[in-house]
Amino acid sequence: MSGLEHLLRSLRAQGHACAALGSPMYGELLDRVAADVTAGGIFAAVLAGHENDPARLALPLRLLGGLHRLVLDGRAPALRRWYPSTGGSWNAQRAWPDITLVAARHVGSLRAVLNRPPQTNEVGRSAALLGGLLILYHRFTLPIRLFEIGSSAGLNLRADQYRYRYRGGQWGPTDSPVTIDDAWHGRLPPTGALPIVERRGYDIAPIDPTSAAGEVTLLSYVWPDMTDRLDRLRNAIGVARRVPVRLQRRPAADAVAGLCLGENALTVLWHSVTWQYLSTGEQAAVRAGIETLGAQADTRSPFVHLAMEPARRTPDAPHAFLLRARSWPGGDDRILAECAPHGPPVTWE
Repeated sequence: MSGLEHLLRSLRAQGHACAALGSPMYGELLDRVAADVTAGGIFAAVLAGHENDPARLALPLRLLGGLHRLVLDGRAPALRRWYPSTGGSWNAQRAWPDITLVAARHVGSLRAVLNRPPQTNEVGRSAALLGGLLILYHRFTLPIRLFEIGSSAGLNLRADQYRYRYRGGQWGPTDSPVTIDDAWHGRLPPTGALPIVERRGYDIAPIDPTSAAGEVTLLSYVWPDMTDRLDRLRNAIGVARRVPVRLQRRPAADAVAGLCLGENALTVLWHSVTWQYLSTGEQAAVRAGIETLGAQADTRSPFVHLAMEPARRTPDAPHAFLLRARSWPGGDDRILAECAPHGPPVTWE
């Protein structure tokens, strides 16, 4: 397959995925970008040199995030009427001439963003992660030390500060500005208090969500016609301003290698939709670090690796977004739940 064929396949596949996940705007936009690249248009120039980028780099989402940022920070005022995130109404045919004009004026900015990892700090995934913590606390009954790789702005590290509503009940602060509806189905997690005594995040490019620039960066990677996700993110940023979390610039493998267990505490390492962005070598290094921590665990210092990632239940099964927990001592490995890519609804097993 040529580089051009690979690029076109990436653009179209991401477009189909966006449309299937609730963003018809991005589905249509990426189809038009692919057609423009085929015709040698402005997006062929913007994407030149990236034809062979591996899928794990999420090139189409980097491009769309860069374009969205131009709208949000005011550099592309002509697009505000087309982007629902700024009060506009999407119309692919009428918006396309304005989009190509903006792209031609900002080739340098768009090409620069292609070298930066997308920051998909999706707060909805807290519905799975928080429920997993409740299950683990019920099992170990120890205070929780919480660590996250690929943490972006660390918004999911504040998962206990959000409210989760489900049929027949709710969990979390009733006055939280972040409410995740239809959060849980199936065999519900145990409710009650959740003592998190330490929380820390690691990322290769961490973002301060309390800064103006950080807020715009996070918003730029949310799909503009998914306004519920945008509102949830804005409210989660408000929570971040009053609940501090320590974030460190560190690759995932280095972060895991630097972790230690705590006596009379449950140490939890979690991540969500992060694994695909790691190279094969870094994945192997993270696995090795997890095994090392597991070997050090005992009943007074247990360790859990909690992951919400796309995976197969069996070699022949389709990919699904699964919440999986590996616990030590003992090496127990179980699937706790299946969920949607952006979180709710989470169906517990």
